[in-house]
Amino acid sequence: MERSIADLLAAHPVFAGLALEDLALIAGCGRNTAFPPGYYLFREGARADQFFVVREGRVAVEIFVPDRGGLVVDTVDPGEVVGASWLFPPYAWEVDARCVEAVRAVALDGACLRTKCDGDPRLGYELMKRFARVLHERIQSAQLRLLDLYGTPGGR
Repeated sequence: MERSIADLLAAHPVFAGLALEDLALIAGCGRNTAFPPGYYLFREGARADQFFVVREGRVAVEIFVPDRGGLVVDTVDPGEVVGASWLFPPYAWEVDARCVEAVRAVALDGACLRTKCDGDPRLGYELMKRFARVLHERIQSAQLRLLDLYGTPGGR
């Protein structure tokens, strides 16, 4: 038996605990997706019109470094989301996201969700708090990766 988008979101840590009517509203902007290894969910500079709730697989978040190519700055596993640029103008990706493994995800339409949040500020505030936590965790993860890559000056 196939689960509904609302059921999939309810089981996901980012959306866990939301009211059923909120999950149904959010699910109206979603669809199931699947991608093979090597597929880019999005590329730097492209329009950020959706984000992904990862259900299975792993995604590498990369920045392009001249003469080096893509540098992995974070990885996203099941139970996490990929992409926050849909929240902030100009709604353009600032990184690449590449599937390291086969990925199954719920893709959520950013414009659809922004419209619903504008109509229901309580829901918008709740989602903003949840995405702020995701962004905070990503910053911490990036800081740790940078320390791994470059160490600390003078061994401090």
